[in-house]
Amino acid sequence: MKLGLTISSNGSRFDLDENLIKEADKLGFHSLWTSESWGHDAVTPAAWALALTKNIKVGTGIIQMTTRTPTMVAMTAITLAHLSGDRFILGLGPSGPQVVEGWHGVPYGKPLTRLREYVQIIKQILERKKPLEFEGEHYQFPFRGDGSTGLGIPLKSILHGNRGMQIVTGAISPAGVSAAASLVDGFIPIYMDPSRFDVFSDHIEKGFQKSEQKRSLNEFAVMPMCIVNIDDDIEKASQPARENIAFYVGGMGARNKNFYNDYAKRIGFEDAAVKIQDLFLDGKRAEACAAVPQELVDQVALVGSKERVADKLVEWKEAADKRHVDTLIARTKSIDTIRFLAEQVL
Repeated sequence: MKLGLTISSNGSRFDLDENLIKEADKLGFHSLWTSESWGHDAVTPAAWALALTKNIKVGTGIIQMTTRTPTMVAMTAITLAHLSGDRFILGLGPSGPQVVEGWHGVPYGKPLTRLREYVQIIKQILERKKPLEFEGEHYQFPFRGDGSTGLGIPLKSILHGNRGMQIVTGAISPAGVSAAASLVDGFIPIYMDPSRFDVFSDHIEKGFQKSEQKRSLNEFAVMPMCIVNIDDDIEKASQPARENIAFYVGGMGARNKNFYNDYAKRIGFEDAAVKIQDLFLDGKRAEACAAVPQELVDQVALVGSKERVADKLVEWKEAADKRHVDTLIARTKSIDTIRFLAEQVL
């Protein structure tokens, strides 16, 4: 099993921990992962991390698609790959309608159709067989629609991209997982119970069957994020995961459209998911957090004493042996914690 690490910043000022990033590179971690929401972007810290490191890969987890053209993202990915010796991983995702329309002020559209078109366009650019021409529902190259001058011409990228660049997407819903398995090289679920691969397996297989190429788990990377917090006090250790679960299961989506809430229900926490969401949407965040069962925390996070975390890591390593997990992307800001994970896994 490979190890990844999220690099992010909370609060009103953005910063990254240079020592943590360099230590992950030194320890042999596979990858670093950036993010974006309605504050900092994903590309700038990815470039910064690539410049600080020598061996580790850096991925965007994820670049929000609707606010960037696929050609702009292809240009960004090729440039970062050239500057880093092909250490860049392109992570794409649709985000959600609350952010896309509320923050970016553009239509959400059809996210899976957009993903399909996006990937097809980027792969054409990377392959560089001919000038780009594409006619889709979301994208047309050259553009001939309302407001166009009619002067656009098909163009081929000046830079030569790597046809084998790894492309992944953030996904947790059944349709999103199937789309990932059909179109890209892997997916990043924000939560995963390593013993419950059945939650994803049928949807992955459905995607494989739709793919233009013969595919299996040997060519498709499952790369879940996982909060890791080591502390002998289990309540204290669990609190960051409990707050995170309450925020996503309770508030990241509308009452009738929340992918994270649906996921909690699929892994057996239907009553808790409903309660957490009701409390969160009623403005009772502390109560929503308290309503997150310890059992749910333990299924999707690594918390507690070193001994407790080491015992749980056995499940993760068993899942990796079955190709159910390729990379565990740890969410922690502790150098001691990433050193412990490296001792246990690498």
